Amino acid sequence: MALKITERCINCDMCQPECPNEAISMGYETYEIDPARCTECVGYYSYSTCQSVCPISNVIILDPSHIESKEQLQAKFLKLKNQK
Repeated sequence: MALKITERCINCDMCQPECPNEAISMGYETYEIDPARCTECVGYYSYSTCQSVCPISNVIILDPSHIESKEQLQAKFLKLKNQK
């Protein structure tokens, strides 16, 4: 699954620089995660770095509208890596 940032985001700027896929950007009111670029850090880390640096609990959550297996996330990582 891709991750998403809820409306509880306080725009602290901690998550954006941590994203290895450049999936996080400032949206209209809060930061947003591009599900086409989010691999939950699969291919880079064993954990999602944005979740680990977020100072507010449960702001960055699994996005139920973008369900993906670890294999799908790995394939997305490889595709993104090859585009660089």
